Amino acid sequence: MPMNRVHRRICSSEDWARQVREQKLPWSLRDVDLGAKLLEIGPGYGATTRVLVDMAPDVTAVEVDERSALDLQREFAGRATVLHGDGSRMSLPDNDFSSVVCFTMLHHVPTRAMQDGIFAEAFRVLEPGGVFAGSDSRLSFRFRLLHIGDTMNVVDPEELPERLRRAGFSDVEVTLRDGTFKFRAAKPVAPTS
Repeated sequence: MPMNRVHRRICSSEDWARQVREQKLPWSLRDVDLGAKLLEIGPGYGATTRVLVDMAPDVTAVEVDERSALDLQREFAGRATVLHGDGSRMSLPDNDFSSVVCFTMLHHVPTRAMQDGIFAEAFRVLEPGGVFAGSDSRLSFRFRLLHIGDTMNVVDPEELPERLRRAGFSDVEVTLRDGTFKFRAAKPVAPTS
């Protein structure tokens, strides 16, 4: 996992899980309809997944770190499907999910091309009318310090709308708050003849 020891300790802590449950996900998903079939890209230690399994009846998560994926498979057996895989190259069917989400993980994706691959894959697996939503951190001195020795490739929230539109999304919204941002975008419904 591309995280230093301190960062891993924070992200696997009960304090982080509480922040995710009580603050981060409620803000990130306010007014977002997840539908029945949700895909989470990059659940990490599972703090977000623990909340999401109560928000949609059918949850799938794709985690790039093999050990984390195995741990999550054990934790969520019978409650969610957890797959080991790369979110920028998923072997999931087209147009299959009502929503795709990712939280505080895009900055750990090593290259801009891989981030764009995640956006393209999110678009591909979403059903028409489905929503892609998530959040991430903005660059700051404190954020840089936390990521010494980590993979850190921060997404510029001002560039994100155009990147999502290039992937095919419409109705793109990006909202800034403190040191974070959230986003929401939709896969257009094909016009009827």
